[in-house]
Amino acid sequence: MMKKVVLIVFACGLLFSFKSSDPVMQPLKVSENHRYFTADGKPFFWLGDTGWLLFSKMKREEAEQYLDTRSKQGFNVIQVMVVHSIGEMNAYGDSALIGKNIAQPKITPGNTFGKGNEYDYWDHIDWIVSKAAEKGIYIAMVPVWGAVVKGSHIGAAKAKIYAEFLAKRYRNRSNIIWMNGGDIPGTDSLKTWNAIGNVLHALDTTHLITFHPRGRTQSSTWFHDQSWLSFNCFQSGHRTYAQDTSKKDLNYGEDNWKYVQVDYAKTPVKPTLDAEPSYERIPHGLHDVNLPRWTAADVRRYGYWSVFAGACGYTYGNNDVMQMHKPGEKRTAYGSKGYWYNSINDPGAQQMIYLKKLMLSRPFFDRVPDQSLIAGGQGQKYDRLIATRGKNYAFIYTYTGRDININTEKLEGTKIKASWYNPRNGQVTAIGTVAKAKTLKFNPPGQKANGNDWVLVIDAI
Repeated sequence: MMKKVVLIVFACGLLFSFKSSDPVMQPLKVSENHRYFTADGKPFFWLGDTGWLLFSKMKREEAEQYLDTRSKQGFNVIQVMVVHSIGEMNAYGDSALIGKNIAQPKITPGNTFGKGNEYDYWDHIDWIVSKAAEKGIYIAMVPVWGAVVKGSHIGAAKAKIYAEFLAKRYRNRSNIIWMNGGDIPGTDSLKTWNAIGNVLHALDTTHLITFHPRGRTQSSTWFHDQSWLSFNCFQSGHRTYAQDTSKKDLNYGEDNWKYVQVDYAKTPVKPTLDAEPSYERIPHGLHDVNLPRWTAADVRRYGYWSVFAGACGYTYGNNDVMQMHKPGEKRTAYGSKGYWYNSINDPGAQQMIYLKKLMLSRPFFDRVPDQSLIAGGQGQKYDRLIATRGKNYAFIYTYTGRDININTEKLEGTKIKASWYNPRNGQVTAIGTVAKAKTLKFNPPGQKANGNDWVLVIDAI
């Protein structure tokens, strides 16, 4: 009898999920060259935030404040966990599952989208998804966090039932992206991840699907050739060069551009991006709260390095915001000291808009990474120069403000107009117009130092 009741409740949740009056955005698509994203035929630069616990920890007024702030700051994707723990409850105390069973989502009968009981776990998620659409934000949903699958021994059979529930509930929502996995290697529960991906792909043909892997790994290692994987993600992680000692990982250190290079060379061609670099305010390596913390300069470096190497976008993160740290909490993760509503305005978050604006300021779809623009050595670690170009322009990024020698022969025209773009405030400083030459040398403003980062902007005339 209990099974029949659950099925009836399950069906009610599907039947009354959405109404035609819900806000509509154009579903995200992969561009024709399979390198980038497009929405309604227009360039879409993924500027994401890791709002991991948005569904479970935020009440509606808090969720709207968060989404409104991020929208005004230029963010257009929020990465969120749907089920973070097997006993997941939301801020109102309502459970996500019946009996901690992933195959039995707890649906309140009779609820309609946006009009039902605000305490209901799934109705609350629906409300947030709708509110995000109102503000032009896509929600990248992680169906179930990797640790839950591994620790609760969730197999492919239950995963299929759960994935079917999600696909049917959200396939008519325009602002959904599926982010399978969740901080876990693909080899952990491989059949389960493929089961979720395949069901989502079969039942929801509208929305893109990717996989969020553990730190220092990338989705393409396990799933690049899977038909359900629309684009790749990697997690460059939170460790420093010195902390990068794991024999299991790729040992790229902080060089997140290396993940992009690997994915960029793969066939079939698929977009890729850093879905979790070091977070602003989080300790180096995560676990020792006495170590220094990553700063705005660091999140800028990860952003420009990966995007100029060929990534289709970038996801920012903040230690206090990703866990939605509030006053009165007895336990926090990774030494979080600030509250989400303050840290949401940290410098790094506010500076991300300048990366997005720069990438959308020139022809978008013909952009390619091209390190041959750099004359001489690119440099190592923080001295690394990264270059990208279109047909009539080029961007070269330096994190330290070191001298830049470039080769302009690949750019069209006989002259170039050069300027400096400041990643900290988006200001442009003209250098001047000069004749093309085999090698041109440019010296950025200020003294060479970590965090004195600049973008050399070259426009062909």
